[in-house]
Parts: sequence; structure tokens; C-alpha cells
Amino acid sequence: MSGSAVVRWARLRRAGLPYVLVLPALVVEVLVHLVPMVIGVVMSFRGLTQFFLGNWGAAPWKGLGNYRVVVDVDAPVGAALLHSFWVTCVFSVLAVGLCWLLGTAAAVFLQEGFRGRGLLRAVFLVPYALPVYAAVITWAFMFQRDGGLVDHVLYDQLHLTGGRPFWLLGDNSFVALLVVAVWKTWPFAFLVVMAALQGIPKELYEAAALDGAGMLRQLWRITLPSLRPVNQVLVLVLFLWTFDDFNTPYVLFGKAAPRSADLLSVHIYQSSFATWNFGTGAAMSVLLLLFLLVVTAGYLLVTSRGRKHADG
Repeated sequence: MSGSAVVRWARLRRAGLPYVLVLPALVVEVLVHLVPMVIGVVMSFRGLTQFFLGNWGAAPWKGLGNYRVVVDVDAPVGAALLHSFWVTCVFSVLAVGLCWLLGTAAAVFLQEGFRGRGLLRAVFLVPYALPVYAAVITWAFMFQRDGGLVDHVLYDQLHLTGGRPFWLLGDNSFVALLVVAVWKTWPFAFLVVMAALQGIPKELYEAAALDGAGMLRQLWRITLPSLRPVNQVLVLVLFLWTFDDFNTPYVLFGKAAPRSADLLSVHIYQSSFATWNFGTGAAMSVLLLLFLLVVTAGYLLVTSRGRKHADG
């Protein structure tokens, strides 16, 4: 082999090495995410029920029939889906807001050194480190009406309620779900914000203190603006996690979530596996995917424009 050929081969190897390294991840991504996604889209156009599980190809082609059923808000299926959508939106906004607020407050509070700070950091991260099923099952026992810790404290000890309320049934189930979701998710916000705070120069706070700025003014003028790029990503991740959360409501309430806590993830599961109408459930899943894609794209567009405006 001539010298020029050796050089070309070496250049080809260097140029192709990144693609070779990425190839395993790409194959896994295609098999785990892309292929099931395509199958789900195909299912949404077919009348796939329990009678065709052995032979999906024999399921009748319905075209947009499944989509017309799920978006018809005057019919029971569409009305139930719309209610679940609004419940999920309210739940996601409240959960993300509370997680961000608690995580930011805890991270800012633990920035200053004091005795026991390391222990508090470890305690705050415990909910995030615990297995989801173990943590939610524990909360389910605590929310029991008879013998649960929550009612024991609120009713027997503090006398804040007129009786023992049901937390896993009725309207209170939304509050119970929100408490559990925030409890297990806010440590992630705390961890991300705490790491981001390490990158803010201490000289900025020292200069602000010399100018007479108090703690609240430093928080408003220095900390929050410095955290803006991190918060933009953090809020988006928290929203996607919360909006798609299935484990928390499923473990907390079982297969049939109460109406006030009927999140879309569990609603789609019930529509697919309780009624055995997988075509309708697939149509709901595709609409959920499209909604999240639109929200993500819009959010990234708005935040990128805001970042450019701030930099300019």
C-alpha cells in the first residue's frame, strides 16, 4: 500500500470513528423508541381489539376513525379524555412550580456553610434516591383513612379536620397525588440548582453586599438571572416527566384512578387495557405525543428568543 493510500485510510478511520461509536446507541434508540412509536402510530389507524391480538394485520383499517372518536368532546370517550387532559395540565403546572420553588429555596439556603449542611443535603436527596414503587406504596399506607399517619396527625393530633377524610378517593385524591409527586421530584430540582449555584462567582455577591444590597435583592438581581439558562432546561424536563408520569398514580390508586386524579397516562392505560380497545388508546397516545412535541418546540422557541434578547 502506497503512502498516500495509508494517509487516506487513516483519515477515513478518524472521520468514521465518531459514527462507529454512536452506532450502538443509535441502534438501541431505534429498537427501543422509534420502532414502538411507529407501531403505535399504525395501531391508531386500525380497529385493534382483543379479537385481533393474535393477528394484528387482520384488524380492520379505520383511518382517522379512532381520532374522531377521541376528539369528539360531546361523546363519552372524548369528554372523559378532555377532562383527563385538563386535570393533567393543572397537576403538571402545580407540581412543576412547587418542585422548582422548593428545590431553589433549599439550594439557596444550603449555599452558606453551617454545621450539619452535609447531613441536610443527604436528607433532602433521600426521596429522589428511593425506588419509586417503595416510596409511593409507603405514601399509600400513610394516606389510608383508618390507621394512616396523615389522618392520625391531622385529625387525632392537630385537630385540623372535622373527621377522617378519604385521601385516595374523591376530590382529595388530587391533593394526595400532588403531594407524592412533589415529594419525590423536588430533590431533582434541588440537585440541579445546587450544582448551578456553584458556577456563580462569589465576587458578585461580595460586590453587591458592599453596595448595600440585601439578601433578597441579591437573590433577585444575581442568583435568579444567573440561573436562567439552567432553569429553562430544568422546567422543561420537570414538565415532561410530570405530564407523562404513570408510576405514581398507578401505584397510588391502582388501575382505576379517581376522577379528580385521572391523569392522561393512566387514562390511556385504562382506555387500552380495561376496554381492550388498543386502537383508541394508540390514537390517544399519538395525540399526547404531538401535544408534547408542540409544547416543547414552542417552549424552546420562546426561551431561545428570550435568551438572544437578554444577550443582545
